[in-house]
Amino acid sequence: MGIAALAAVAVLASCDLDQDTEPTNYYSVDFNTGLDGWTGGYTDYTTGLDSTTFEFQLTQAALPAPLDSTKKGYRISGQNRSDDLFMYLKRKVAGLNPNTSYDALFSVDFATKYPEGSVGVGGSPATSVYLKAGASATEPVKVKDGDTYKFSLDKGNQSQGGKDAVLLGNLANGLTQEKYKSVNRTSTLPLRVKTDSSGNLWLFVGTDSGFEGLNTLYYQRVQVQLTPAAVN
Repeated sequence: MGIAALAAVAVLASCDLDQDTEPTNYYSVDFNTGLDGWTGGYTDYTTGLDSTTFEFQLTQAALPAPLDSTKKGYRISGQNRSDDLFMYLKRKVAGLNPNTSYDALFSVDFATKYPEGSVGVGGSPATSVYLKAGASATEPVKVKDGDTYKFSLDKGNQSQGGKDAVLLGNLANGLTQEKYKSVNRTSTLPLRVKTDSSGNLWLFVGTDSGFEGLNTLYYQRVQVQLTPAAVN
């Protein structure tokens, strides 16, 4: 599927984000119906390790029990051998004003099984794994830096956001037991981002992990609200 034009999805009746202000642009994807051009990857691990030991998996899959198995999500999974694994999805969007600054707000729905009080090596699989969302005119890619594969944009580290990303929260399911549940994380402060000369942006969501074990989640929906900033 081709690059999404934001102007074509400006009316989203189901969007959780505020739509009262114009000329705000909106982008929304429901991974139950398809991947809509989203791809993924992994960074922040050493080049010397056998990549098969990370158990990387990235695919559209049926939601796990007790959720509705007739619905699908974008399943991403990885074993954090490096104590800092970043697992992400990304998507290019078009149709914005060229060379224009926007304030971006994000809303992400995903299925997670990790309870608040869970513990593990290096930290909790719930509260030591941080969900982030970001945007940039530059495509985020995996780059080799010495003996480490790094994320090309500034996403911040662990519980901190960066120039190109905001922290949305963690993977806690809000329960006291290990059981998959759909949860939502929404940004409270906007991220300022500027489009390229053609009016394009790259969106991304990902998890920054301090938990040294296998972590799996199912992205269900990503929504982005882009409001032209008062000053470029």
